[in-house]
Amino acid sequence: MLINVVGLMKLQPPIEHPHGLIDEDFDALFTKDKPIVFAFHGYPWLIHRLTYRRTNHENMHVRGYKEEGTITTTFDMTVLNDLDRFHLVLDVLHRLPQSGTGATLKKIIEDKLIEHKQYINKYGQDMPEIRNWKWDLTEAGRAV
Repeated sequence: MLINVVGLMKLQPPIEHPHGLIDEDFDALFTKDKPIVFAFHGYPWLIHRLTYRRTNHENMHVRGYKEEGTITTTFDMTVLNDLDRFHLVLDVLHRLPQSGTGATLKKIIEDKLIEHKQYINKYGQDMPEIRNWKWDLTEAGRAV
Protein backbone atom coordinates (compact mmCIF):
# COMPACT_ATOMS: atom_id res chain seq x y z
CA MET A 1 0.00 0.00 0.00
CA LEU A 2 1.17 3.54 -0.70
CA ILE A 3 0.39 6.45 1.61
CA ASN A 4 1.14 9.94 0.37
CA VAL A 5 1.90 12.06 3.44
CA VAL A 6 0.95 15.59 2.46
CA GLY A 7 0.96 17.16 5.92
CA LEU A 8 4.00 16.14 7.95
CA MET A 9 2.41 17.31 11.20
CA LYS A 10 -0.20 14.54 10.81
CA LEU A 11 2.60 12.15 11.80
CA GLN A 12 2.62 13.58 15.31
CA PRO A 13 -0.03 12.83 17.93
CA PRO A 14 -2.65 15.55 18.47
CA ILE A 15 -1.15 16.43 21.85
CA GLU A 16 1.97 17.60 19.96
CA HIS A 17 0.23 19.28 17.01
CA PRO A 18 -3.43 20.11 16.33
CA HIS A 19 -3.30 18.41 12.90
CA GLY A 20 -1.79 15.22 14.33
CA LEU A 21 -3.50 11.85 13.92
CA ILE A 22 -4.80 10.02 16.96
CA ASP A 23 -2.97 6.76 17.65
CA GLU A 24 -5.81 4.60 16.31
CA ASP A 25 -5.86 6.41 12.96
CA PHE A 26 -2.06 6.40 12.69
CA ASP A 27 -1.94 2.66 13.46
CA ALA A 28 -4.71 1.96 10.94
CA LEU A 29 -2.60 3.60 8.22
CA PHE A 30 0.91 2.58 9.21
CA THR A 31 0.09 -0.65 11.11
CA LYS A 32 1.39 -1.71 14.50
CA ASP A 33 3.84 -4.38 13.37
CA LYS A 34 4.70 -4.28 9.67
CA PRO A 35 7.73 -2.75 7.96
CA ILE A 36 7.34 0.75 6.57
CA VAL A 37 9.54 2.17 3.84
CA PHE A 38 9.16 5.96 3.96
CA ALA A 39 10.53 7.96 1.02
CA PHE A 40 11.11 11.55 2.10
CA HIS A 41 12.71 14.31 0.04
CA GLY A 42 14.32 15.83 3.10
CA TYR A 43 16.45 14.67 6.01
CA PRO A 44 15.31 11.24 7.33
CA TRP A 45 15.84 12.25 10.96
CA LEU A 46 12.87 14.63 10.70
CA ILE A 47 10.43 11.77 10.08
CA HIS A 48 11.93 9.80 12.96
CA ARG A 49 11.54 12.80 15.26
CA LEU A 50 7.91 13.26 14.24
CA THR A 51 7.05 9.59 14.77
CA TYR A 52 9.26 8.49 17.67
CA ARG A 53 6.28 8.04 20.03
CA ARG A 54 4.29 5.92 17.57
CA THR A 55 3.64 2.21 18.03
CA ASN A 56 5.46 0.99 14.92
CA HIS A 57 8.38 3.41 14.99
CA GLU A 58 10.91 0.56 15.21
CA ASN A 59 9.76 -0.79 11.83
CA MET A 60 9.96 2.59 10.08
CA HIS A 61 12.81 2.83 7.60
CA VAL A 62 13.17 6.32 6.13
CA ARG A 63 15.00 6.98 2.89
CA GLY A 64 15.86 10.61 2.35
CA TYR A 65 18.49 13.20 1.62
CA LYS A 66 21.99 12.07 2.65
CA GLU A 67 23.97 14.88 1.05
CA GLU A 68 25.29 12.47 -1.55
CA GLY A 69 25.65 13.76 -5.03
CA THR A 70 27.27 16.15 -7.35
CA ILE A 71 26.34 17.93 -10.56
CA THR A 72 24.46 15.17 -12.31
CA THR A 73 20.99 14.36 -13.60
CA THR A 74 17.83 14.82 -11.58
CA PHE A 75 17.15 11.11 -11.30
CA ASP A 76 20.78 10.30 -10.55
CA MET A 77 20.59 12.55 -7.48
CA THR A 78 17.86 10.27 -6.14
CA VAL A 79 19.96 7.21 -7.01
CA LEU A 80 22.98 8.63 -5.17
CA ASN A 81 20.77 9.16 -2.11
CA ASP A 82 19.18 5.66 -2.41
CA LEU A 83 15.80 7.35 -2.79
CA ASP A 84 14.98 6.24 -6.34
CA ARG A 85 12.24 3.72 -7.17
CA PHE A 86 14.77 0.92 -7.64
CA HIS A 87 16.34 1.28 -4.19
CA LEU A 88 12.88 1.56 -2.62
CA VAL A 89 11.85 -1.76 -4.19
CA LEU A 90 15.06 -3.32 -2.86
CA ASP A 91 14.15 -1.98 0.61
CA VAL A 92 10.74 -3.62 0.41
CA LEU A 93 12.22 -6.95 -0.71
CA HIS A 94 14.72 -6.80 2.14
CA ARG A 95 12.03 -6.13 4.75
CA LEU A 96 9.42 -8.65 3.59
CA PRO A 97 10.74 -12.17 4.16
CA GLN A 98 7.54 -13.64 2.72
CA SER A 99 8.63 -12.29 -0.68
CA GLY A 100 11.39 -14.90 -0.73
CA THR A 101 14.81 -13.88 -1.89
CA GLY A 102 13.45 -11.89 -4.82
CA ALA A 103 16.65 -12.86 -6.63
CA THR A 104 15.23 -12.35 -10.13
CA LEU A 105 13.78 -8.94 -9.33
CA LYS A 106 16.96 -7.88 -7.48
CA LYS A 107 19.02 -8.82 -10.54
CA ILE A 108 16.70 -6.82 -12.82
CA ILE A 109 17.01 -3.80 -10.53
CA GLU A 110 20.79 -4.07 -10.21
CA ASP A 111 21.10 -4.34 -14.01
CA LYS A 112 18.82 -1.31 -14.47
CA LEU A 113 20.93 0.76 -12.07
CA ILE A 114 24.07 -0.20 -14.02
CA GLU A 115 22.32 0.68 -17.30
CA HIS A 116 21.23 4.01 -15.79
CA LYS A 117 24.79 4.89 -14.76
CA GLN A 118 26.22 3.94 -18.16
CA TYR A 119 23.52 5.95 -19.97
CA ILE A 120 24.07 9.17 -18.01
CA ASN A 121 27.84 8.83 -18.34
CA LYS A 122 27.46 8.53 -22.12
CA TYR A 123 24.61 11.00 -22.82
CA GLY A 124 24.61 13.33 -19.81
CA GLN A 125 20.88 12.94 -19.21
CA ASP A 126 18.47 10.44 -17.73
CA MET A 127 17.26 7.51 -19.82
CA PRO A 128 14.09 8.23 -21.85
CA GLU A 129 12.04 5.79 -19.72
CA ILE A 130 12.97 7.89 -16.68
CA ARG A 131 12.58 11.33 -18.30
CA ASN A 132 9.21 10.51 -19.87
CA TRP A 133 7.67 8.59 -16.95
CA LYS A 134 4.33 9.94 -15.67
CA TRP A 135 2.72 9.26 -12.30
CA ASP A 136 -0.67 7.56 -12.67
CA LEU A 137 -2.79 9.34 -10.05
CA THR A 138 -5.48 6.67 -10.25
CA GLU A 139 -3.04 4.27 -8.58
CA ALA A 140 -1.54 6.75 -6.13
CA GLY A 141 -2.96 5.27 -2.91
CA ARG A 142 -4.18 7.28 0.07
CA ALA A 143 -3.22 10.77 1.11
CA VAL A 144 -2.99 11.97 4.72
